[in-house]
Amino acid sequence: VQLQASGGGLVQAGGSLRLSCATSGSTFTTYRMGWFRLVPGKEREFVAAISRTGGSTYYVDSVKGRFTISRDNAKNTVYLQMNSLKSEDTAVYYCAAGPPSSSGFEAVATYIYWGQGTQVTVSS
Repeated sequence: VQLQASGGGLVQAGGSLRLSCATSGSTFTTYRMGWFRLVPGKEREFVAAISRTGGSTYYVDSVKGRFTISRDNAKNTVYLQMNSLKSEDTAVYYCAAGPPSSSGFEAVATYIYWGQGTQVTVSS
């Protein structure tokens, strides 16, 4: 499975961006999908995740009410709509795919496929 993230860029605080993650292969619906972000000097942080059917979503507290994760299983694509962006959202954002796990959606180790990352920069 290959993941290709896109949609990052430079935006002013309060603005919006929509990240996309297109996946290859016909097994998209067997994976839960997640978005993580990485800031230099810090550990990779869970941002959001969505179940295989899209019926369940999960967010880190700092983005609740501002970010929305969704997926289009017909297009093998997962999205992250980011609104009301803040300077602290600046990071490289990665999409990831993983099989169902009892360890929780936020656990990095449970995701086995990763995209290349897309830079999001929020200017204040």
